[in-house]
Amino acid sequence: VLAFVGGVVYYAWYKKNVLDKIEQAFQGGYDPALELVVHAKNSMRSPRTGDAIDELEIQENGPWTEHLRRKEQDFLERVIHGAETGHYFMILGCKGTGKTTMILDAMQANQAEGVAMCDAHPDLEVFRLRLGKALNYEYSEDSQTGLFSRRDPREGGPGLDIERVMNKLEKVALRLAKKSGRPLVLVINNVHLFNNDDSGKNMLLQLQQRAEAWAASGILTLVMSSDDFWPYSVLRKNGSRMHVLTVYDLSPEEAQGACKRMRHSKSLPLPSQETLTQTTSLLGGRLAYLNRISRSRDMVEMARGMLAVEKGWLLSRIGLIEDCDDDVMDEQKWSSCSWLLLREFVKIRLEQERQRDDAVAIGEEIPPHDLPLPSIPYATHHLHSSQHKCRQIMTRADFLEELDSANIISIDINHDVRPDSMLILQAAREVVEEEGFDDLLDSVRARIDEIESLHRTRELTVCVPMCSCYLTSQARYSLRT
Repeated sequence: VLAFVGGVVYYAWYKKNVLDKIEQAFQGGYDPALELVVHAKNSMRSPRTGDAIDELEIQENGPWTEHLRRKEQDFLERVIHGAETGHYFMILGCKGTGKTTMILDAMQANQAEGVAMCDAHPDLEVFRLRLGKALNYEYSEDSQTGLFSRRDPREGGPGLDIERVMNKLEKVALRLAKKSGRPLVLVINNVHLFNNDDSGKNMLLQLQQRAEAWAASGILTLVMSSDDFWPYSVLRKNGSRMHVLTVYDLSPEEAQGACKRMRHSKSLPLPSQETLTQTTSLLGGRLAYLNRISRSRDMVEMARGMLAVEKGWLLSRIGLIEDCDDDVMDEQKWSSCSWLLLREFVKIRLEQERQRDDAVAIGEEIPPHDLPLPSIPYATHHLHSSQHKCRQIMTRADFLEELDSANIISIDINHDVRPDSMLILQAAREVVEEEGFDDLLDSVRARIDEIESLHRTRELTVCVPMCSCYLTSQARYSLRT
């Protein structure tokens, strides 16, 4: 009897302690993801003063000394601080556009109070541990209830464990919503890292079901970020309360301002306007690229080196083989279709430059490098539209998702397809403008057609037995035919 009573008391205390620990995870002052960022910023050298950049502009932006305060930051802050209720959010954008940086900046502004964040992972067991760390939950692994012959709490696998932590999180969210009057926020970063298979899609749907219920009650807001388009296509079917925020690259003017601020924060000499123009024309407004070149002494040389590396990587992924063997036919089919799309992007860019030059010739003032990335609709709305469709250009729509996953193209919320970055466009342009590229592409496609025609051709051999001499002449003629 004493053991039974002790077990009941311990079990009741343990359940309450679990909820208290999860509540502590949402208290301000500490978050595992934010702590790393704060440590990195504190260890940086303090920037010099008195440089050509406006010091007042640096100070007015608060903690965002390295990056310009983007137009999406205000809305994202309202979401992270719990001011936007009744919805959950998907943040879409190419790799390196600054999605995670903006989230961490918003968390830093309120010391991560009411916010928890974790990264997705292809292995759901790893994601289970990361989610448990973010929520300060041990999945009953620290429980001593095994002394009372209870079942192993890990028998169900990662999906069931994550469902358990969601149940606990819901109880904590209800408790805290009554105290603070605003919802908690759970950020799951890089959900495209889930495998694009049944297990990954089931995990997204499991999270979405909870997000819908929490958004309807206003107790918790789920925020997911993704570099790829496929998670959105999975969630869109049942996303009645889902809002999507698309993050693009910086404009040329913003990119040049960001370079100045990054150089200033790292105590490096500020570059000239000509240097900034050359680098942004090569790299565009991708924050990850700008951060890399801002650490270099020679920014233009660094940008050209990055372009050479990107071109080599692109050719390694979708390089063309003129007289390919049938063993690599599928690879060359993917490569040739990809180059059909990239060549079309280059043609659009050349047309953009021609129109800009014509406008400048008649006296219009247009910045020389202020041209948007070429975009092509995934599919046009009208049957006889003059716009090109990606599916018509490539002839294989199933390759688009794979190109998006490889960070060669990007697809936005409007189903517009564009090169993943200015760097990809410049690398593709160098390849397309090489002498003999069109002939090489045509020869590869002709070789693929030849191999496919050979695979479709089959030789039928009919063995006629000795008794065929008794067949009629008409029957023997039919067999020969």
